Amino acid sequence: MSAALEEFCGSIFWNASYLARPDADLPVCFQQTVLVWVPLGFFWILAPWQLLPMCKSRAKKSSVTKLYIIKQVLATLLMLTAVAELALAFVEDTEQDPLPAVQYTNPSLYIATWLLVLLIHDARRFCLCRDSGILFCFWTLSLLCGILPFQSLLRRALQVGFGRKLYASLWSCPNPEVTASFLSSITFEWYTSMVFKGYRKPLEIEDIWELKGKDKTQAIYAVWEKNMKTAVRKAQADLEKRKRKKRRQKADPDHGNNMSKAQSQDILVLEEKQPKRKKKGDKGDSGPHKDFPRGWLMKTLCKTFWQNLLLSVAFKLVHDGLVFVSPQLLKLLIAFVSDEESFAWQGYLYAILLFLTALIQSLCLQQYFSLCFQLGIKVRASLIAAIYKKALTMSSATRKESTVGETVNLMSADAQRFMDMANFVHQLWSSPLQIILSIVFLWGELGPSVLAGIAVMVLLIPINGFLVAKAKAIQVSGQHPLTLLISQILKLFAWEPSFEKRVNEIRAHELKDLVNFSYLQSISIFVFTCAPFLVSLASFAVYVLVDENNILDAQKAFTAISLFNVLRFPMAMLPLVLSSLVQTNVSTARLERYLGGEDLDSSAIHHNPIAGSAVRFSEATFAWEQDGNAAIRDVTLDIAPGSLVAVVGAVGSGKSSLVSAMLGEMENIKGHINIQGSLAYVPQQAWIQNATLKDNILFGSELDEARYQQVIKACALLPDLELLPAGDQTEIGEKGINLSGGQKQRVSLARAVYSNADIYVLDDPLSAVDAHVGKYLFKHVLGPKGLLQKKTRILVTHSISFLPQVDNIVVLVAGAVSEHGSYSTLLANRGAFAQFLNLYGSQEEDASEKITTGTGNTTGLLHKSSTNSWKKAQEEPPKKLKGQQLIEKEAVETGKVKFSMYLRYLHAVGLWYSFWVAMGYVGQYAAFVGTNLWLSAWTDDAERYLNQTYPVEQRDLRIGVFGALGVSQALFLLFATLLSARGAMRASGVMHQQLLSNILRVPVSFFDTTPTGRIVNRFAKDIFTIDETIPMSFRSWLSCFMAIISTLLMISLATPFFALIIIPLSIFYYFRFYVSTSRQLRRLDSVTRSPIYSHFGETVSGLSVIRAYGHQQRFLKQNESTMDINQKSVHSWIVSNRWLAIRLEFVGSLVVFFSALLAVISKGTLEGGIVGLSVSSALNVTQTLNWLVRMSSELETNIVAVERVHEYTKVKNEAPWVTEKRPPRGWPSKGEIQFIDYKVRYRPELELVLQGITCNIASTEKVGVVGRTGAGKSSLTNCLFRLLEAAGGSILIDEVDIATIGLHDLRQNLTIIPQDPVLFTGTLRMNLDPFDQYTDEEVWKALELAHLKTYVQDLPEGLLHLVSEGGENLSVGQRQLVCLARAVLRKAKILILDEATAAVDLETDNLIQTTIRSEFADCTVLTIAHRLHTIMDSNRVMVLQAGRIVEYDSPEELLKKQGVFSVMAKDAGIVNTETTML
Repeated sequence: MSAALEEFCGSIFWNASYLARPDADLPVCFQQTVLVWVPLGFFWILAPWQLLPMCKSRAKKSSVTKLYIIKQVLATLLMLTAVAELALAFVEDTEQDPLPAVQYTNPSLYIATWLLVLLIHDARRFCLCRDSGILFCFWTLSLLCGILPFQSLLRRALQVGFGRKLYASLWSCPNPEVTASFLSSITFEWYTSMVFKGYRKPLEIEDIWELKGKDKTQAIYAVWEKNMKTAVRKAQADLEKRKRKKRRQKADPDHGNNMSKAQSQDILVLEEKQPKRKKKGDKGDSGPHKDFPRGWLMKTLCKTFWQNLLLSVAFKLVHDGLVFVSPQLLKLLIAFVSDEESFAWQGYLYAILLFLTALIQSLCLQQYFSLCFQLGIKVRASLIAAIYKKALTMSSATRKESTVGETVNLMSADAQRFMDMANFVHQLWSSPLQIILSIVFLWGELGPSVLAGIAVMVLLIPINGFLVAKAKAIQVSGQHPLTLLISQILKLFAWEPSFEKRVNEIRAHELKDLVNFSYLQSISIFVFTCAPFLVSLASFAVYVLVDENNILDAQKAFTAISLFNVLRFPMAMLPLVLSSLVQTNVSTARLERYLGGEDLDSSAIHHNPIAGSAVRFSEATFAWEQDGNAAIRDVTLDIAPGSLVAVVGAVGSGKSSLVSAMLGEMENIKGHINIQGSLAYVPQQAWIQNATLKDNILFGSELDEARYQQVIKACALLPDLELLPAGDQTEIGEKGINLSGGQKQRVSLARAVYSNADIYVLDDPLSAVDAHVGKYLFKHVLGPKGLLQKKTRILVTHSISFLPQVDNIVVLVAGAVSEHGSYSTLLANRGAFAQFLNLYGSQEEDASEKITTGTGNTTGLLHKSSTNSWKKAQEEPPKKLKGQQLIEKEAVETGKVKFSMYLRYLHAVGLWYSFWVAMGYVGQYAAFVGTNLWLSAWTDDAERYLNQTYPVEQRDLRIGVFGALGVSQALFLLFATLLSARGAMRASGVMHQQLLSNILRVPVSFFDTTPTGRIVNRFAKDIFTIDETIPMSFRSWLSCFMAIISTLLMISLATPFFALIIIPLSIFYYFRFYVSTSRQLRRLDSVTRSPIYSHFGETVSGLSVIRAYGHQQRFLKQNESTMDINQKSVHSWIVSNRWLAIRLEFVGSLVVFFSALLAVISKGTLEGGIVGLSVSSALNVTQTLNWLVRMSSELETNIVAVERVHEYTKVKNEAPWVTEKRPPRGWPSKGEIQFIDYKVRYRPELELVLQGITCNIASTEKVGVVGRTGAGKSSLTNCLFRLLEAAGGSILIDEVDIATIGLHDLRQNLTIIPQDPVLFTGTLRMNLDPFDQYTDEEVWKALELAHLKTYVQDLPEGLLHLVSEGGENLSVGQRQLVCLARAVLRKAKILILDEATAAVDLETDNLIQTTIRSEFADCTVLTIAHRLHTIMDSNRVMVLQAGRIVEYDSPEELLKKQGVFSVMAKDAGIVNTETTML
């Protein structure tokens, strides 16, 4: 081969003697062939692909820039040089002997190459990023290969060669990453401007660059969904196979059953049905054991992200290879220092090579990390998008399997887990690879004695495995049950202590697990620190002891130590990755169950055009669960287009189920429903989004101002808009918290009316509004003359007064239609309906007459102000009004984290703890430095005892001290970690306790202005950070800090001059200004993350509404944009980390370079051992530097959690629960209430709601409170409970001023049945009596009085029946009855009914009223009524208007008086108190 080459260039190809001299050089032939062909070969293999854009691109070229012209001119010049070179060769050839072939081939190759370069430059104009990575690598290679011939030329003739220009094309673009040049991409230079921006001012979300198109959630999710569908289909097929197999095994356990096939099938069917009847409590079959499609999630992920995975594998391979080059170079360097004869250039070469290896290694590593983290956020995005989409399509049975909290948990915890796993997934193959390579190289150094070291490692693995298993056992239980419904109920019933106790029990359990987990962790950290040291001890000891002639010299020892250091990382990572895999497995199962669950099957809802029918039920039978009891049975109905149909029946007769079946929310058992046209749906409990009032009504439709005004007017919202601080631009809190029940219901109705659908399904929308408003709404919206007169309306109602005006009435009994027809027909039939009416309807005749006369009056009343206000609204320019913004923007703390936060945390840990932990680390590193110095002295023995026997006692001393130092190092560490585990647990306990007790004591107004998501976020995410992340960060930071100090110390000991270099290098280290950017990005991440969960929670609670309107797409889009905002802050954060890492590793590489260079310079004066020590420490420093900055920023970022928790422990509390002044025992004994000029406002900046109320309520008096929505009725009750504190005046109960006693003394002695019945997740018993104060007999008695006894007795678990989240598994009426039972159980002297019977049909209402009359006869009862009938038998009636009492007297007197009350009574069809037995 070399002979052929020598002939080709006409000179010697290779001669080693060229290098064995001080002015070493390479042979000319080598320079002309290898050094020229390597870059050209690289270029010609890869470059032609760069021309592809020219061939296939339809895109238009970008414009010609100055830079492009310069590049083309330079390339043309290069081509001309090559042409000139070729011409020169021909000229010379004619003059003398023939020239060697190489003189012709090289210029020709170059001409072709430069032509190709010109073409590539042109082709890149079709791309966004004009820079070409391949060209860049080619230039760099040419440059490196050109240096050697260049210096030969310089030496020979000082002729001038030419350099080649590097360029970076930069032009402005929203995201510079898209157009960043190759060099800028690999060093993340394009990101620098952002870092500086973040340093100058705190970053806002607007400052962050948009994501690239292919990184947007929509793009990622599209690919993922396609792959997911195919994978799930396969998995479902497998599931069917498994089920069949199981059935077969069940069917014939032994083939000789002597049963016919049919019989065994029957038995099987029975067997299948039985488990379903098991207690709902242990969730029979629907629990964790129910099978689901498995194993598809990982496949989908791999299929979706294969490109990313492959690329990162490539980078990781290069990096892993280079890791092993450094120890070999170190070996050569030590040999160089020890060898007197060696040439100086060799040393310099090794130093430069060390530097280059470190540099390339770091570039590859950062690209690899960048790819992994990108993968992580993409995986998270696709999972969250998938979960969200699933939530929109899942069937109600699947939905029941998991609470909203659990589903949000899938999003937050499990998707996060996948994100973390993606970062390290490549360690699964890379770690074993690195381990194997290390062992191979070590064997080369120390021979078989390495086996001793490896044996130690292998022994440590099972120990670690055991620890991981233990830790896992602890880990599984750690699910936060803290979807704490923090609501007014706790306050009204003074139940906070009971809740606090429950939460604290759970928390204590968590902390116990946590501290055990930390102990295990510290033991495994201990094992790990011991590991490298024990390994080297074992290997060196065995090596020295096996054979007299084996002497440990510097080359062997330090190369081995470098290799052992390489080994540490993969050995440490493997178990971590494995345990992370285990956790991901749990998450995988959860996600697969959820995402693979049943979808909503709406096949029973047909949309065929049938003439003369808008909705047709054909023998429709539907149930809530596939094999549950049918909720509606054999319904056959035909509803004509444009008709108004009322659905009536008792509580639990299936009215809401009928509606749900129409919406396709139920499981079809047989029959079908045919619906023609679009639907609008008004649920029984209004679902309001956290948006402005206007957005709630428009609900994604275009704004048509005229129609909008018409709708608002018809829905009686104009007067409310005047009361709201910013009219229809007022922001409505989560779940509509700042609207009254009636307002919510009217907004919900307005949304339906505005949507202009064909069919309106109204689930009792009139229950929550006052009687006269209900009348108004019926007339203007629902009735025969209303806005919707042409539409088909299906109205579920409890109110009888409207029935005469509807076209058709459907009467439901136990889920079946008992009769239907017009009002008159049903009366004539004398069926169930007629009896129902006779019971309640003695006044119907009068009422229907009054309806016609009375309405003129109301409309006048309602509309007097509205026209004026509309005019006024048009004149006034919009301005931000006080109180318009309800939900404050989440405070993002900006700037540096206050030092006081660290101190606060350390205080919580305990100062002594903190001090001793720090001392432990100092001890550890002192021992570490000692170990290394001792080793360096030991290796120098090889020089000292050259050619003589090594004394045995010297040998034993060396091994002994080395061992002792190592052990002490590990013990110090164990001491420090165990202490820090205890301290951290203490801190966690203290902080959680402070947060919880404070949140339970804050006033109600705080919950109005703070979304629950934000509060839950404090309890879940931030407390988790304080529990687990902060202690880890603190420990790692201390450890890194000490490690760096000790390394720099060792290098300076070896080469004192190094101390001078530390100073300029430490300036470099001032990349800390990056920390402010990083921290801000992390904060933005957590702030932009809460909306994802809030929006999700909101979606899940409004699912039926979203589906009914068919707005799934819009909500998906909204979720995608919310996600993208979060994604871009996370993406930016990832890049900022890589930006920093690359720069830091460069500093690390410089440290290596200088320590090697100084060793080469001071060659004569140094021992091999000390050089080995210095350079091997330096090789370690890069990683540690990186970790230190990472940990500092991590710590600063995580300490924010302390800040956020602290912020909520400082929220102003309401009055103390118990004060010095206790009320007398048995207070209130009489139950007299006095209001003395009482004023109140909701928040300091708002108007008064009650404007000075003065009245007396005598003992055992029954008082009704009436008034229009927003008149201050509910505020009155809030004041009695002191949910609102007085702005003036006072309230006395039995002569005691309620403002002077503790809140609990007050609240425990009053009872309320609230407007929205609130139930907690837990047993029925817990809901009635959370403190276990009453006996079972008392509880049953209460249930009997609340007319729930029979219902509860029929439940399989009776009192232990599990109430699902928010009481979803009880009807609204039943929830209301549970609240009644609560009140009966408490039996206080004062009872307040806040429109308690709004959602109940008349029969139940009657029962409730009777109960209240009998049970609370000797109590003072305040009733806030929307239906006037309920209060006509009161002793007195209080009429409120705009926060003042306008009338206050007995109902009889007020009816005579012709005031506000008599008008309201007329609307409700009441003429005198006799007609009111309703």
